[in-house]
Amino acid sequence: MAKQNQKQRPATGKGQSKWTAFKRLISYKYFVPFARKIIPWAFVLSAIVAIVGLYYGLFNSPVDYQQGNTVRIMYIHVPAAILSSVLYMVMAGLSGLFLIFRIKLFPVIARATAVLGAVYTLITLVTGAIWGAPTWGTWWVWDVRLTSVLILFFLYLGYIGLDNAFEDREKGNIAISILAIIGVVIVPIIKVSVYLFATLHQKSTIFAEGGPSLAPEMLRPLMLMMVAYGLFTVGYILLKSVHLIYREQLEQRYSQTTGRSVK
Repeated sequence: MAKQNQKQRPATGKGQSKWTAFKRLISYKYFVPFARKIIPWAFVLSAIVAIVGLYYGLFNSPVDYQQGNTVRIMYIHVPAAILSSVLYMVMAGLSGLFLIFRIKLFPVIARATAVLGAVYTLITLVTGAIWGAPTWGTWWVWDVRLTSVLILFFLYLGYIGLDNAFEDREKGNIAISILAIIGVVIVPIIKVSVYLFATLHQKSTIFAEGGPSLAPEMLRPLMLMMVAYGLFTVGYILLKSVHLIYREQLEQRYSQTTGRSVK
């Protein structure tokens, strides 16, 4: 009997213990205090790095021989453009994981990511138009790169709008997850558009073959601004995620107490 009971015990090991630890980490109980510790450091470090990056970008980087001082818009435009695509891929990845594993933290982080992704895409479009006016002689051209970024902006808005359209949180999470996964096809189009189609945009200067083609005096502040954007992104997404968790918990308590939905 002892041998039979021993055989019937569930197998335990390092793999299971790691999975258990991971599930604890992604639970609201452990995620919220962890996020609250990271948030202030992310914002403070982002501000410090941004100040240094803007100083080098505005005062220590050379004037471009073709674009003049308008090239300095790059330090705002390029990090926003990169993150606008990266954040949508993060959204789509979290959405796929949610549909597979049904971990409720993933759509929370995805919803927080969508708001900032939309803002970064808007910054990309606006600063791109400001940069393009003196460089190309026009504020807007309907080429593939610009049009695909505009579609990305509408996808973000559609995701946010669809998220707010559902009273049932579970159904809403499924719907926005499907939309995020379908819409991710726009990201590779944005990336390869400058290589496959005629466009006013130049090819990548940071991720070019053989290394970045920018002068070191320009590359330094650009990298600093990308780090600043990245730190701010982490801080904002964690802060927004915590806010959404608190709101969800308050709505659940209200529904349990009154028997009515908040909306």
